[in-house]
Amino acid sequence: MTDADPREQIALLEARIEALAETIEHCQKLILVSKIAMAVGALLLAGFAVGVVGSSPMPLLLAIIGILGGVVVFGSNTSTAKSAMADMKAAESHRAELIGMIELQVVDGGAGTRLLH
Repeated sequence: MTDADPREQIALLEARIEALAETIEHCQKLILVSKIAMAVGALLLAGFAVGVVGSSPMPLLLAIIGILGGVVVFGSNTSTAKSAMADMKAAESHRAELIGMIELQVVDGGAGTRLLH
């Protein structure tokens, strides 16, 4: 960021932080879905091995897809969430620095001030 007004930079950083928080939330939802897919895949695989789900190749294929797909989605979204979290912490730190640079002023007539007639 350039030497623009710190308030503008803070506003941009807050928008970035909000976007990163949404990314992290989305990743957490996909991580949960991937864990469910891996569990269902493992159950299908166990059911196929025992013979509970039948002897056709479809349950075996679905089990493999569930397990492998779950692992891929889990890994991808875990690394994305970690990266977004690191970016968010850096943005929050930079925002705190910018807030510290602003010269704050006391405003008369605020909520704590009483006006006498």
